[in-house]
Amino acid sequence: MISSPSLSAAQHLDTDWLDSLLSKLSQFGALDNGGVDRQALSATELDARAWLIDEARSLGCEIYTDSAANLFFRRPGRQDLPPVTTGSHIDTQPGGGNFDGCYGVLAGLACLKALNDAGITTERPVEVAIWTNEEGSRFAPGAMGSSAFTEPGTLAAFLNVTGEDGVTFAQALELHHQRFPGLAQRPNRDMACFVELHIEQGPLLEHLELPLAVVSGIQGVRWYQVQCQGESAHAGTTPMALRQDAMQLARNVASTIEASTLNPGDDALRLTFGRWQVTPNAVNTIPSRASFTLDFRHPDPAVLAQFDARIAGLAGDRVSVAPLLSCEPVVFAPQINQVLNATAQALDIPCTGLLSGAFHDAMHLAGHCPTSMLFVPSHRGISHNPAEYTEPRALHTGARALAGALTELSDTI
Repeated sequence: MISSPSLSAAQHLDTDWLDSLLSKLSQFGALDNGGVDRQALSATELDARAWLIDEARSLGCEIYTDSAANLFFRRPGRQDLPPVTTGSHIDTQPGGGNFDGCYGVLAGLACLKALNDAGITTERPVEVAIWTNEEGSRFAPGAMGSSAFTEPGTLAAFLNVTGEDGVTFAQALELHHQRFPGLAQRPNRDMACFVELHIEQGPLLEHLELPLAVVSGIQGVRWYQVQCQGESAHAGTTPMALRQDAMQLARNVASTIEASTLNPGDDALRLTFGRWQVTPNAVNTIPSRASFTLDFRHPDPAVLAQFDARIAGLAGDRVSVAPLLSCEPVVFAPQINQVLNATAQALDIPCTGLLSGAFHDAMHLAGHCPTSMLFVPSHRGISHNPAEYTEPRALHTGARALAGALTELSDTI
């Protein structure tokens, strides 16, 4: 069971206002095909931030920023305690959709308005965060803002990162400061908990015909670059038995990886052969070099370790292996998920549990404070695409669940 104020907050969620916010934000960086291009800390994103700051001020929020240009919209509580925080990001892929990240921020604002409309004063402050550069499409890596917030020492390594437009992250941060010189610095990094509402970006909820999922965690991931060496020769004159064909070797290595890794009984396993590069990449020349990337994901650290050992064993005279990324699985806080499930039950929202296969800012927050996520369905699982779509009814359902959960957490955690 959840409290009557929590139910009241959910019932006061202004769905028309949420729809209006989503429509207005979609105009910042709108593309002719219906998608959006709103790069982190670009002039377009700064315009969107200015509009959102005005919206938050109209709700009576305190506005804060920090050294990574994260934004925080805080509704005060009865006591000056670490806040219950929600939020996500508003930067997009170059040809992205209108819901990835943005929905979590705007639903958070709608929750603050619901608390105002219901006349509720929470015990703790309730806060909405906008994390900087989650997508990583202008500055790599992604999730710079949330990682710098949780581990301030990482910011120094980001400052000299240069985007394709020639602007460094440090210069972009300075432009943000110049645009918003009067913003106060967030007093500290304290948070009671963090809950991120997000579109699923996968097809499972739609397949299950369910409007909501409580997320148990985020899969661990390994990225590798595999490079195979050969020798260029004429495709018409060199007998098959005398060739050193790098592409043939790469195909054999990939087949070995597939055969030793794929397990039809393991629904959590994800294996992707991504970027392929062939040299000299000519029709009538035997390849002298072929390389490919691997993306392997699984929630079990033991399975990830087995994969690491398997890939390391591939290295030889003509095969080299280089690790590109290693992230351990993230398990979200059971005490937060208990509240999320209880809220869904109290609101009569059919709900299931899911594991996230994609990265989110919550991945970094999970090591900082009790953290979890809620998912709503994505039509056909499409995301990072102008065709990204979630039905308004599902958007409203997720926002109501978030409003109830934030209210409950602000008074109980």
